[in-house]
Amino acid sequence: MAPVLVLVAAYLVGGIPFGYLLGRIRGVNLFREGSGNIGATNVWRVLGAKFGLACFVLDFAKGAGPVVAAGVLVPGDDAVRTGAAALAFLGHLFPISLGFRGGKGVATGAGTIAVLVPGPAAVAIAAWAVVFLVSRVVSLSSIVAVVALAAARLLSPDPFGGGSVYATGYCLFGSAFVVLKHRANVRRLLAGTESRMGDWPMRATLVKAVHLLALGVWFGGAGFFNFAVAVSLFASFERVVADGPSDRTAYRTLISPDASPEEKRVLGSALAGAAVGPIFPKYFATQAVCGVLALVTALGWYSAGTWHRVRVLVLGAAVLTVAVAWPISEEVTRLRLDRFHPDPTFAAAAKAAFGPWHLASLGLSFATITLAGVGLAMAAKLPDTDADLPLPPRS
Repeated sequence: MAPVLVLVAAYLVGGIPFGYLLGRIRGVNLFREGSGNIGATNVWRVLGAKFGLACFVLDFAKGAGPVVAAGVLVPGDDAVRTGAAALAFLGHLFPISLGFRGGKGVATGAGTIAVLVPGPAAVAIAAWAVVFLVSRVVSLSSIVAVVALAAARLLSPDPFGGGSVYATGYCLFGSAFVVLKHRANVRRLLAGTESRMGDWPMRATLVKAVHLLALGVWFGGAGFFNFAVAVSLFASFERVVADGPSDRTAYRTLISPDASPEEKRVLGSALAGAAVGPIFPKYFATQAVCGVLALVTALGWYSAGTWHRVRVLVLGAAVLTVAVAWPISEEVTRLRLDRFHPDPTFAAAAKAAFGPWHLASLGLSFATITLAGVGLAMAAKLPDTDADLPLPPRS
């Protein structure tokens, strides 16, 4: 009975309408004030920052708590943990105590995923923070965050393997539900009538800081990896194989001393490729994060003049090169190792395909570095005005 009790309790805890109760404490019916929603955003608008923050913390906790409890009471059962997350989330969306009229699920959903899938949750929370920093639009930030959550989960290692399939299904299901609950906001966003939160000191400075930091890490990391790390790594492995056995090989023989220089070069290249391959996923993930941060912050200045519109185009093209280069790099890594397959026919086919794919990968890398460098140079001229992610003009 433990799993059943945990799941029922998760729904009931998730269904505690903290926003509605805080409104009643202040003598306000939130269904009739502001946007008519009982979530933290409307509480913030109607009752003020203190109550809005309290509502967010309580809603977050009622999402995280049931998932933690499920892990303690029913250890090792991924289905029950995910079920507790889903029912706490649904309890917030459709609380029985309010006739199934609930909030939009952002804070409670954030609490569930923070425990269930902390890595993708961190990506989603960061996406929310950056988009809100630039736009001051909570609904847009929430929609971008759940899209980022779904993407991060699908890009994580083996998202559909074993017990991981439950968490992946919940992330996709929950993200779709959040977008569905924001359909009225989407209509207002498209019409340019969605409201923004009030501005605050230092926001424009923070946007510029994020923009510059993202560009610096992006350009510097890509340049250092391509022109220093990769080149040195391949040269070092070839030298180690050629000079071995030595202290670099723990005085063990990697290849017969009678092997030809070409055989030693091939082994060195194979070892270097095996070392570089696992770096690529993290390398491209870092580039993607930095590129999106730079592009999103630049979008806030799009209407400030031609210079800033060109900046957006340059950074958009750079992000596109990363998106194209990432899967190509995975194919290059596969072919790099297949070139040394014991089957001569298989190895020959891999060698023939490796050259063009490797050349395309290098070309895209150089394009990324060039465009990111141009974007960094353009950052010498940033607007003096505050940044706001543009919405369609109001009709």
